[in-house]
Amino acid sequence: MKDYPVYNRVLLELSGEMIGSDRKAIDMQVLNSLTSQLSDIKDCGLQIAIVIGAGNIWRGAGKQSTMNRNNADMIGMLGTVVNAMALQSTLENSGVPSVVLSAIRFEPVVEVEYIEPFVTKNAIRHLQEGKIVIFGGGTGNPYFTTDTASALRALQINADALLKATKVDGVYTSDPVLDSNAKRFDTLTCEEALKMGLKVMDAAAFSLCKDNNMPIVVFSLNPEGNIKRVVYGEKIGTVLTPS
Repeated sequence: MKDYPVYNRVLLELSGEMIGSDRKAIDMQVLNSLTSQLSDIKDCGLQIAIVIGAGNIWRGAGKQSTMNRNNADMIGMLGTVVNAMALQSTLENSGVPSVVLSAIRFEPVVEVEYIEPFVTKNAIRHLQEGKIVIFGGGTGNPYFTTDTASALRALQINADALLKATKVDGVYTSDPVLDSNAKRFDTLTCEEALKMGLKVMDAAAFSLCKDNNMPIVVFSLNPEGNIKRVVYGEKIGTVLTPS
């Protein structure tokens, strides 16, 4: 591992499940651990943006529901703002400057400090000022996943890489939980991942990254400290290259 970050600016994708637990939708112990890790790498000059999902709060309408996809996705996008605000509040209480930029506008219904409408130039300005920027509200449109929102925001802020933190330590030939013979890839191209039908990210996100030369690093959030290991260049997880 190097003595300095190998990136200047990154987009970290967190699923909603990553900040929850079996008993709590939002687990403060997890948020405190994340805050400690993010503070550590931010102090080294790294600019950090985050996209967070809402799987701990909402998993969609489900196949048996009569709710249409548009409404289900809107609920999910609102859930991402809840998670973003929870993470931002924890960061701020720990003395880490941060802001939530939401694709969904709330005013004048809600007036909350540290939450703003998403504007690309403002996001970049906040990053340059040393704040951690948390994107909520997905893309602001239904039918798009957290993966796609992450790829889009990474490109908009000119990130050096998209880092996807998961519960699995990389990309495998099949689900390692179900298949003991599954093999982990150290490196892989987005095209290869698409052709093999690997489900680590959706096709739209892969295509955005492939067409715009955005590398993706898929790694496990555990053990604690893995975020720093990735941004300092340690070879953990799987690196997906545009070509």
